[in-house]
Amino acid sequence: MIIKILGTGCPKCKKLEASALLAIEQAGLEATVEKVTDLNKIMDYGVIMTPALVIGDKVLSSGKVISPEEIKILISKGV
Repeated sequence: MIIKILGTGCPKCKKLEASALLAIEQAGLEATVEKVTDLNKIMDYGVIMTPALVIGDKVLSSGKVISPEEIKILISKGV
């Protein structure tokens, strides 16, 4: 599984990345977290506000930091 964090490296982007890493660890999953910082690539996803969370090439959250618990719920729904 590949989880992408879209953002330019702001504090909120870093916090979302940390939440994703913690969610993966807590759920015992094998996943890779990739950071996408290129604005053109971020816009290719249709994201206007960062940070954004992408799982399976689907934008599941944008413009806010979600908790590890929320990320685990998204992952468990079979995304």
